[in-house]
Amino acid sequence: MPPKTIETEALERMVDSIERVEERPAGKARPGAAMAVPGEVRHLDTLQLATVSAAFRDWAGKSPRRDVRASRLRVLLTYLLLRWTGAKLGEVLALDDRRDLDLEAGVARLGKEGGRNGREVRLPEPAVREIADALSDPGLDPFRGEIMRLDPAHIRRKLYERAEEAGLPHEALNPSVLRRSRAIELLRADVPLTIVQATLGQSSSDLTASLVEFSEDDTRRIMARTLEREARRTSSARNAFFGKIAAVRLGDIQAEVDMATLGGMRIISVVTTRSIEDLGLRPGTPVTAEIKAPLVALVKSGEPYPASIENRLPGRVEEIRAGRVISEVTACLTDGTRMVSLITTESAERLALANGDAVQVLFSAFAVVLKVD
Repeated sequence: MPPKTIETEALERMVDSIERVEERPAGKARPGAAMAVPGEVRHLDTLQLATVSAAFRDWAGKSPRRDVRASRLRVLLTYLLLRWTGAKLGEVLALDDRRDLDLEAGVARLGKEGGRNGREVRLPEPAVREIADALSDPGLDPFRGEIMRLDPAHIRRKLYERAEEAGLPHEALNPSVLRRSRAIELLRADVPLTIVQATLGQSSSDLTASLVEFSEDDTRRIMARTLEREARRTSSARNAFFGKIAAVRLGDIQAEVDMATLGGMRIISVVTTRSIEDLGLRPGTPVTAEIKAPLVALVKSGEPYPASIENRLPGRVEEIRAGRVISEVTACLTDGTRMVSLITTESAERLALANGDAVQVLFSAFAVVLKVD
């Protein structure tokens, strides 16, 4: 089986996201899924971009001559950077591939003076692999440092040619279309408007906002979802805390995250350092902490408990539902949060819990699941 391209992976994610939207109750779709693009905004969707990318790859790999292949790889690399950074053509052509492409970090440095006074744009991992593979071709060795230093008119002609090969009008593909297409792609993935603006290096968010519009029905639906989420944060959710990150202590593999809840409590969670990066966790980030009921333990106040338990919260027993094997005990914390614990009925009887008893609610930092709001 041939290796997946980044476009294949993007299409799979798109299909997967469509399936997940179909599984959601009415009104639960992501805001980006409701976004429409004004008719006058020329852009390509993910499927069209995939077709164009396939045309570029096929064209670049056709020639048996080393010099022609090197020339085509230079154009392919320029296209890939235009497609995945949303940068202007002049910014990409000014790149020094040795200095401004940090493939180990997965970023392209764009802007004034070859990126030194500009911005960094993070590239998707599959795009990094494809760019690295193209750069490894020995035919490009004589051009290192100036691989993207090509004639703008030549790049535009090659874009027109590949558009026609992909079954599109030649005017459907140019650097500006690729720039708008990347912006719309990011907005539909719910990337905040200001971050898309910064990624594209636009001077005003108005320029980015002009690419999208929402109907009145979409606006009502999105606002209803937002208000519902806000209501959940101020209500007593079971086994869930809403707040923001107060501190992050990084280790080699794992990190300890200190969260301050809306109710004034502190929750400690342990996650991988990769999760810190993937979720963008840093002090001030709004998060939700969830703990599964089987991982919550209870002890009566004043009784001993394991010193290794990081999270110990005071509360009172509110309800006990005893089963033959498993019992469900609900405790109300001082901030109104309700914590449900599932324990064996034998353990519940041994604890001799009763409604109104003061208890300590215990759970490990490893039991806490963080979600970015």
